[in-house]
Amino acid sequence: MNSQYGLIAVVLLVLIVLTAYFKDYAERPLSVDSEQVKLLIVPGTSFREVTRQLHEVGIISNRWSWDTYARISGAAHEIKAGEYLLVRTLSPRQLLHKLVQGEGTQFAVTVIEGSTFKQLWEAVQKNGKITKTVPSPEKLLTKLNLKSSHPEGWFFPDTYRFSPGVTDVQFFQHLARHMQSVLDEEWAKKKPDLPIHTQEEALTLASIIEKETTVDYERAMISAVFTTRLKRGMRLQADPTVIYGMGDAYDGNIRRKDLKKDTPYNTYLHKGLPPTPIALPGRASIAAALNPADSEMMFFVAKRDGTHHFSSTYSEHRKAVIRYQLKGCKNCYGGDLKN
Repeated sequence: MNSQYGLIAVVLLVLIVLTAYFKDYAERPLSVDSEQVKLLIVPGTSFREVTRQLHEVGIISNRWSWDTYARISGAAHEIKAGEYLLVRTLSPRQLLHKLVQGEGTQFAVTVIEGSTFKQLWEAVQKNGKITKTVPSPEKLLTKLNLKSSHPEGWFFPDTYRFSPGVTDVQFFQHLARHMQSVLDEEWAKKKPDLPIHTQEEALTLASIIEKETTVDYERAMISAVFTTRLKRGMRLQADPTVIYGMGDAYDGNIRRKDLKKDTPYNTYLHKGLPPTPIALPGRASIAAALNPADSEMMFFVAKRDGTHHFSSTYSEHRKAVIRYQLKGCKNCYGGDLKN
């Protein structure tokens, strides 16, 4: 019995000593050297590896004390990736707080609504803070396991913050998951009886709406025009789809011969939606694609102020084209190839 009490007393004494030690350790500066050092923690780095890096750059000298303190505090596995500028005079408590709060340098990437996957891919290739691991979009698609065999449209446009060292696959995966989340949310609120049967079709229509207007209140109206045309089996006659099909041949102008050139994306020649999205649409355009306005409008034409004139009849549309596109020249009107 006495030996049992003796063992308990020893254990209590050890705990008291360790508690006092780590209480003092937590607040004591790690070094007298105030020099700043850079620490890069890439996503997926283990705590053991973080400890090794801290030791190598001279922030910590006693790896056991740091490791034990971080683990008993419960924060060892909450350290955030990032690029940190640290001074050696930090206390263990201050250092752990910085690493857990993610008080490191991050960089921002803005993906613009209406931009294309090609533009996004090129921007990623030029970004020196993103680690490149896949050589081509085809390899990327294999890694991401997207629903589509074509990457266009599947990455949500927004401003994102990442830690240096994030890989290209992690970057695109984050954008793809964001897009899928938005699609799921908007799909759950879609109107019934739409001529849109899959999320990819919704994304395709949304991408056309995104390219047709930057005016928020027009999106649902443009969606209504295209939805009505789809229901009636009419051609969409959307210039942005023709431009997308032209690829690098597009020089800023769309000509009559371009409207007659047969590509899978030429909605002047082919009925229905094009085979894939043509850009990266934002939430407003996705919502509009799935909730078109209640409207009988069948046509629209761009005005000179960035908005559109909507018409319910072809004769009204013809007058609008002459007024807004041809500056009143009735003899310049070339027929029904233009919306």
